[in-house]
Amino acid sequence: MKNKRTELIVSAISNGTVIDHIQTDNTFRVFKILGLENTDHQVYFGTNLTSSKYGKKGLIKISDKFFEKEDINKIALVAPTATLIEIRDYVVVKKEMVSTPDTIEKIVKCFNPKCVTNNQQVFTKFKVITDHKGNMKLSCHYCEKTMDKSHIEFL
Repeated sequence: MKNKRTELIVSAISNGTVIDHIQTDNTFRVFKILGLENTDHQVYFGTNLTSSKYGKKGLIKISDKFFEKEDINKIALVAPTATLIEIRDYVVVKKEMVSTPDTIEKIVKCFNPKCVTNNQQVFTKFKVITDHKGNMKLSCHYCEKTMDKSHIEFL
């Protein structure tokens, strides 16, 4: 009787970032908001992977890529349970959960067509709030309209 293979072995990255613990239904959205479909870097991603913490999860590995605060804020808005793992010379040098910032500037479009940010050259600015049900929402600094995650459109 032959042994059955139960794991897929993926080569380690020497330098780069692993985005782990992405909610399964947001894996492709994280991939897209980071523009990874247009990258020259080696990218590995998986979705519906087994997770002892969440049941299922998504994972993205990007070689030779480290993210700036703006991209980390995007990840936090779309996948608030994600963990960022920085790897240098095959060693984990930093591992932290993303945290949702108090304010978001210049990365999200206001969904209100009458907002000044959609009609003049004004940078967007939002306060990140939590509603009475614990859902994250964005409140526009200018028009004060509030939008939920489903309306988030990145600039």
